[in-house]
Amino acid sequence: MGIIVANLFITLDGVYQAPGGREEDPEGGFAFGGWQAPVSDDEAGASIADEIGRMDALLLGRKTYDIFASYWPHQSGDIADALNRVPKFVVSGTLADPDWAGTTVLPDAAAAGGLRDGYGQLHMFGSGMLIRSLLAANVLDRLHLWLYPVVLGQGKRLFDEGTVPSTFTLAEQARSFPKGAVSLVYERAGEVETREMDAG
Repeated sequence: MGIIVANLFITLDGVYQAPGGREEDPEGGFAFGGWQAPVSDDEAGASIADEIGRMDALLLGRKTYDIFASYWPHQSGDIADALNRVPKFVVSGTLADPDWAGTTVLPDAAAAGGLRDGYGQLHMFGSGMLIRSLLAANVLDRLHLWLYPVVLGQGKRLFDEGTVPSTFTLAEQARSFPKGAVSLVYERAGEVETREMDAG
């Protein structure tokens, strides 16, 4: 069985909105689109490219799919070639006729979980709402956070109200990059446990 890996570029205060450009996602009057590039570097970029190179299929939520589908089919290079080549799946209740070649529409997170029977590594990028849905359906296998040294104070946050309480375990050694970004790969470990701290 394959795995679903959610890759998310995120700030210290948990914001994932519009890392790639000023006009990427201005919803809610978000004023900091394009926050990722100034705190990225060649090593972080190469690591992200390596992650993209591992995927056998791409899984996206509707909003991120619309952003990707309007941009990547018109680009060239290794990343564009990989994204355009692999099968793509978008979870949406409203999209009927996707125009990005190789795209299949799925009705819900449970259907996305079924893709693990056919692919080794399904990778997601962005798609915070879908990540929460996959966690709720218990079909997200890995959460790969690219944590950047930025605090924005506004924007869409990954773990907002309604998040399913969960614990995670570190699946790979954490890796830091020259401008302060950190790569953290987690696997779900189970429910949240509580206890008192020992006095010692």
